[in-house]
Amino acid sequence: MRDFFGGAVFSRRDLYFRIWHIFSIFRYKTSLFRAYVMTIFRECLLAYFVVGLASLAACDVISKEPTVLIAILVRNKAHTLPYFLSLLQRQDYPKQRICLWVRSDNNVDNSIEILTKWINSEGELYHSLNVHLNATSTGFEDEKTIADWSPSRFAHIIDLRERALNHARQVWADFIWMLDADVFLTNSSTLRDLVLKGKTVVAPLLKSDGMYSNFWAGMTAEHYYVRTDRYEPILYREETGCHDVPMIHSAVLIDLRRRDSDRLTYKAEKLIGYDGPVDDIITFAVGANKSDVSLFVCNDEIYGFVMVPLESDESIAEDTLRLTNTKVEMLAHSDYLPLSEDLKQFVTYPEMDTLSLDHIYMINLLRRPERRGRMQRLFKELGIRAEIIDAVDGRTLNESILKEWGVKPMPEYADPYHKRPMTMGEIGCFLSHYVIWQKVLEHGYKDVMVLEDDVRFEPFFRQKVRYVLTELSDLGVEWDLIYLGRKRLMESEESRIQGSKFLVRAAYSYWTLGYVLSESGARKLLSAMPLGKLVPVDEYLPILSDTHPKKRWAAQFPTRDLIVLSTDPLLVHPTHYTGEEGYISDTEDSKIIQDKAKSQTVGPQTREEL
Repeated sequence: MRDFFGGAVFSRRDLYFRIWHIFSIFRYKTSLFRAYVMTIFRECLLAYFVVGLASLAACDVISKEPTVLIAILVRNKAHTLPYFLSLLQRQDYPKQRICLWVRSDNNVDNSIEILTKWINSEGELYHSLNVHLNATSTGFEDEKTIADWSPSRFAHIIDLRERALNHARQVWADFIWMLDADVFLTNSSTLRDLVLKGKTVVAPLLKSDGMYSNFWAGMTAEHYYVRTDRYEPILYREETGCHDVPMIHSAVLIDLRRRDSDRLTYKAEKLIGYDGPVDDIITFAVGANKSDVSLFVCNDEIYGFVMVPLESDESIAEDTLRLTNTKVEMLAHSDYLPLSEDLKQFVTYPEMDTLSLDHIYMINLLRRPERRGRMQRLFKELGIRAEIIDAVDGRTLNESILKEWGVKPMPEYADPYHKRPMTMGEIGCFLSHYVIWQKVLEHGYKDVMVLEDDVRFEPFFRQKVRYVLTELSDLGVEWDLIYLGRKRLMESEESRIQGSKFLVRAAYSYWTLGYVLSESGARKLLSAMPLGKLVPVDEYLPILSDTHPKKRWAAQFPTRDLIVLSTDPLLVHPTHYTGEEGYISDTEDSKIIQDKAKSQTVGPQTREEL
């Protein structure tokens, strides 16, 4: 005998036969013999009991993983499905313990084609499939747009979720995982980890390209969302663990083995006194709260990402832009995006250009190929055509090479934090930027963008760069350099450009993550002849714009008329900050130029902490 998922049931026929045989003898023998037989019978039962206990004790060793039914609802997600499905199939949970329950309807894109392709390729790896794909339906009569959540659409989704939940109960699945098709599980152990949490209802925390996530930390008396002080510490993993919250969605795992799961539902009519909106996730959350079933979101690991939902007046094209934002955010945490070979044909990328600039440069050390690969993937996602500049590696510099370059560090310079001279890494960084400034004049470029290889792009980066460049042109603002990313050190001294929404006059700042440089800016940076009195490049820019607080350093450069602006908000940020896991600094962690006695390196604290 077997259950739905193929688990064997132990047969006791042999034992029952022996007991019957003993009782047959018992009917015909003397009382003495009957007592003897009863003794044997009791010993037999005791032995069976001991064997049963031993079998239970051995379960930790020989038991299989709990069975999971994954319920997936798909509508107009052709752009997300290749990544959603590729990451789903990378989950390290045994596929023979998983049943897929898939429904897709009311599509106006090729979602069903993609699902069919993937199911035909990967479906046989799973224990079983329960799939219904409706290719004829195209929407609901009361929908205003494809993103409109009309009453008919809500009723349909509620019905599908309830059917999935009931089906999982009927087939004796141990768990059901309600998984939305715009969830990207970058952690391949997500399902396994959630199963082991020991919670009736639990979800992994999923990040987005902003503040949106798949949980609420507060709910109003009318059962709507409210931001509370608990939200950000959970979202940003300042407090890690599994947190009891009033709402979770998008990737909800329910333990159907627990009795209290029987009270869970998506149907409002099954709840006593429900007075909330007609909404599947709200009904489920309110029902759980009324039934004393806690909802947990876990942020002990980075599990994955979720798309920011569309507004009712938005389209699939806008959702595709949001997907780009999400992929860019995912690449801030990983070197690549897994994509199944069978699904690559369904992925499109924007046409590559230079964002209306003459050229784009990206600086990368040859010994950091992982950063180069990540940036090239980002450029592909964003449609950016960039030339890679092999950075001058501080590790290869020595006294004779510096002499060839004509490099002489400024004698007065001392690192503001460590009070030390420049490092070879800082010199290599400066020279890498210096080479680009030379190229700007050599090629006669009017404007270029310069990016380092450890940046994270803001959502809608392309569009925001276009807004900034349009504003510069419309306002007729003079400029030499525009920071796209930096560390503000004197923000209070900055003023917004008159009439501008996106630009400020930059005060003293650190970092050269990304900036736009004009031909006039490149000429000023080179004309000051910085190599003969060298300071780090992010000290040099404020000196030349006359915003540097160190007047003795600034005095070395009599002409300080570089016009430096900055985007506000910033458009690029570091992938890692000082002290974070994965943080690497090739400028700080290198030899000090004047240390000839030994290979001294800078300690873990850096000037970037100022």
